[in-house]
Amino acid sequence: MREEEKIFAGVLFAPGDQSLRDSKLKTHNLCSEYNLTFEDETERRAKLIAKIFASFGEGGFIQGPIFIHYGTHTTIGSHFFGNFNLTIQDDARVEIGNHCSFGPNVTIVTPVHPMLPDERRGIMDKDGNVKHMCYAKPVMIGNDCWLGANVVVCPGVTIGDNCVIGAGSVVVKDIPANSFAAGNPCRVIRELTEADSMIYKPEILGNNTVGK
Repeated sequence: MREEEKIFAGVLFAPGDQSLRDSKLKTHNLCSEYNLTFEDETERRAKLIAKIFASFGEGGFIQGPIFIHYGTHTTIGSHFFGNFNLTIQDDARVEIGNHCSFGPNVTIVTPVHPMLPDERRGIMDKDGNVKHMCYAKPVMIGNDCWLGANVVVCPGVTIGDNCVIGAGSVVVKDIPANSFAAGNPCRVIRELTEADSMIYKPEILGNNTVGK
């Protein structure tokens, strides 16, 4: 089994494997190039984004700078907005739905390292070679989610559709759809309902209208 196949199988893999290092280096260099672009270089940015991610839906925008690990393990739906310093360490798969918005410094991580120090230093593979190893758990984020500034999404987490995650939250467990959740560790505060509509905040809504 190749090292990348081990990642998706959820078993220990060696991140220092040359094929994985080559894949990460390619993406890291593309991210560095993206981070040197100007915001109005839309065509150049679009070409780079197409090379970085497995798929990136229409109508999306990423402010930059960005820090993506593999990129090819991440799919992002349509009308995505990512603010400054988007970081995705996508050893395992990362799936982000449509119409999601991320505040500054949002981080998604998928790798998990051994808890014991001796095992972090090295584990023997089947041939008796001692290697640095870890494993990874996929992250899934549904449609129409808003993640506030400095949110960290940890390995193996699923966030359902229509969720709001408060700024500074560390999401370590699944969050059900239609939830407002916040905190460290992140927990559901309450369900989002029609009562949260801007209709009921006329002093903020001003002369604007809710709806299409």
